[in-house]
Amino acid sequence: QVQLVESGGGLVQAGGSLRLSCAASGRTFSIYSMGWFRQAPGKEREFVAGIFWSDFRTYYADSVKGRFTISRGTAQNTVYLQLNSLKPEDAAVYYCAANRRTLRIGTFANEYDYWGQGTQVTVSS
Repeated sequence: QVQLVESGGGLVQAGGSLRLSCAASGRTFSIYSMGWFRQAPGKEREFVAGIFWSDFRTYYADSVKGRFTISRGTAQNTVYLQLNSLKPEDAAVYYCAANRRTLRIGTFANEYDYWGQGTQVTVSS
């Protein structure tokens, strides 16, 4: 089992920044990749960014490329998502997820095995 706990969400003005954290615990040695997803009201959960657990290679959705940065802190088994130049359309509940089945950064929610509880990001215009 892997447990994931997100933090760092909040209210920010358009153009502002936030940093989200996802602390992983449990059998973290079994993780191949981690992903950040987001879900706005009435919309499907969508992939935002992902990172390979072992070599830190990253992958981003086109909508956030150049504005968001995913990274991993090795000592704390924590994955971060730095959100810059936020837009009102970035507002959503952000979830981190862990994949322990496939050697890839999946972009679909069903490719991930464990999920955090989510953290709300609100962007005012």
